[in-house]
Amino acid sequence: MPQAFDGIRIIDFAQVLAGPFAAMQLASLGAEVIKIEQPEVGDITRQLVNGNDGHGMTSSFMGMNVNKRSLTLNLRSPEAVEILKKLVSDADVLLENFKAGTMERRGLGYEVLKELKPDLIYCSVTGYGQTGPKAGEAAYDGAIQASSGMMSHTGHESTGPTRTGFQPVDMGTGLNTAFAIAAALHRRERTGLGQRIDVAMIDTAVVLQASQYGAYLNEGTLVGLLGNMS
Repeated sequence: MPQAFDGIRIIDFAQVLAGPFAAMQLASLGAEVIKIEQPEVGDITRQLVNGNDGHGMTSSFMGMNVNKRSLTLNLRSPEAVEILKKLVSDADVLLENFKAGTMERRGLGYEVLKELKPDLIYCSVTGYGQTGPKAGEAAYDGAIQASSGMMSHTGHESTGPTRTGFQPVDMGTGLNTAFAIAAALHRRERTGLGQRIDVAMIDTAVVLQASQYGAYLNEGTLVGLLGNMS
């Protein structure tokens, strides 16, 4: 049966959860996803303890990377960079979640790659966006929960602020990223134009707290710790 993203090729540089989850969703809907990993180290989730078979195939890695092809490239090698550029010239989407500016420093930024593929959709997942005082910082779910205020209403008076027991910011960002790429592909089909996308984890965290932010901005009310209250 034909699927929604049949014929779409995605070059996936993303690691850990948010970016890989986005690409996994599109792969599950028919896209050809080629996951690029650094030699020896690979995706960080290969090193987790839970569900590790001793060969880097952890349950987390497999869950976020099912239905993908795999390729190892050392981007410090000029030869590997040329291989990547050949892949990009025949791709529809490039997805990455390095710290802002990393791809540009490697000569693989959007302005360079769109010369090879003018209608390329280039999607970055970042912690805090491409500009601003925290743009160059690496970001993980727990750090974003703290900086966005999410921890301020997660927990109880006896515990103080706590993070959640799972990764809502990572997973929410993955959903937002998949939706943004799908929207960009739809726009390209109508206009023929590629697009540069940035999906910031901090934005996802703020949206997930829309009612709490709304209460503060409109009423000056700080929601505070909710414990088990609904």
